[in-house]
Amino acid sequence: MQSHGAGEVGASLWSGGVAPFAIPSKKLGMWLFIVSDAITFCAMLIAYSYVRVASVEWPKPFHFYPSIIVSSVMTFCLLTSSITMVMAVAAAKRADVAAATKWIYATMAGGIAFLVLHANEWMTLIEEGLRPTSNAWGDTPLFGATFFALTGLHMTHVTIGVIVLLVIAIGHKNGRYPADYVEIGGLYWHFVDLVWMFIFPLVYLMSVAVEH
Repeated sequence: MQSHGAGEVGASLWSGGVAPFAIPSKKLGMWLFIVSDAITFCAMLIAYSYVRVASVEWPKPFHFYPSIIVSSVMTFCLLTSSITMVMAVAAAKRADVAAATKWIYATMAGGIAFLVLHANEWMTLIEEGLRPTSNAWGDTPLFGATFFALTGLHMTHVTIGVIVLLVIAIGHKNGRYPADYVEIGGLYWHFVDLVWMFIFPLVYLMSVAVEH
């Protein structure tokens, strides 16, 4: 009997099950994804910083108006969407499905506003001569490549986040997805917002054009 009990204890310690490390497996998976994705963004931010420091002439194409003003509004949209995401998770945990769905849609609206403003910023810079291999402000072609790579990857994450939140909102409203799904979606959204808090000052604020 004792050996059988020891076997059961061993099995419970090693089998993992639906909640390894005392957290739900889906949440653990999201955390592992966030850690791996954070490594990717860290590598890209470090590479951007290196080529910027190593370049003699780094372009500064962002004027206070409209570029910095617009990018600040973009930042406000993402920060506000983080707040609405917190409200959505809180509503989902207290089983207020209608409020949770409403706050998720508000979060999506913030993300869509960010994407629209960012796409317009891209179009403006492209019209001014910015390309992945060249630019009209200096002799450093790497600016376009690093700018489009960083902001493009982040925009892709925001787009995916909006789509995922839409699926979660519909599923949660229909009773298919419990509150845990809303919380897991919130983890991803907060990560996307946090990444922008590094991109915004490093790419935009440190490349403000000097007005003469």
